[in-house]
Amino acid sequence: MPELPEAEVVRRQLETCVRGASIHSIWLGRDDIIRQGRESLSWYEGSQIVEVHRFGKSVVLECQRDQDQRYIVAELGMTGLVLFQRESAPSDHHIHMVVHLNQESPEALHYWNARRFGRLSLLDSQGLEAYRSRRFGFDPKTMSEEEFVGMVKQCRGRVKTLLLHQQRIAGIGNIYANEMLFQAGIHPYAQGSRVSVKRVQGLYKAMKEIIDEAITRGGSSIRDFKAPDGTPGEYQTCHQIYQKEGRLCPRGCGTAIRSLRAERSSFYCPSCQKR
Repeated sequence: MPELPEAEVVRRQLETCVRGASIHSIWLGRDDIIRQGRESLSWYEGSQIVEVHRFGKSVVLECQRDQDQRYIVAELGMTGLVLFQRESAPSDHHIHMVVHLNQESPEALHYWNARRFGRLSLLDSQGLEAYRSRRFGFDPKTMSEEEFVGMVKQCRGRVKTLLLHQQRIAGIGNIYANEMLFQAGIHPYAQGSRVSVKRVQGLYKAMKEIIDEAITRGGSSIRDFKAPDGTPGEYQTCHQIYQKEGRLCPRGCGTAIRSLRAERSSFYCPSCQKR
């Protein structure tokens, strides 16, 4: 958390509010928050933000200066936020970078990350391509059904593990993997190659629907997540099964939801998601 829907909410707000803005200056709270490219930090002062991208759970500012393009890559990790107002941050202590802009509103972007599982990278075009190729597989929003079915049917491991494998499918985390598998009626420990094509197609449909609806509702605010304007998400009110151990299945089958604690916690209905 945040996952793909939350990262996409961030990207869309940044695209609306800061694309076209110029960077006046950058304040850095701690050097180790930059994973790569620390020496190029001064280049970005005076550059213009020309595009905002998302790759998996990372949000990327494409900056241009004198026909040269470079990128600020913000990994959201477990707790990362990108906020317009300093007051929106859960605390001042974990604001690690502030990008001051040459515009009235918003005047700045604040990168907050309490646990620092996410980092920042300052990359040129070649560096960005290398970053993308080693970290991200297919994007769920653009992946075709044929590509998805082929990947699952070739999987000899657990379907849920595949959904969480960022180098195979980029952006899905534990929350949405649980929700997708429940909607498709697939046990989280089911072996991909043994799941019927029809059920895999149902999982593809669930993946698309859940991601789109979560983005529309501003993502899920389980802990600290907020959009850049400080607004929390609402999709957590739509969760069917995540963290609902012991409650009755929302499909009305009368079975209590159970959890599996190996690796990431998995929540499932034993009646609706038979292995």
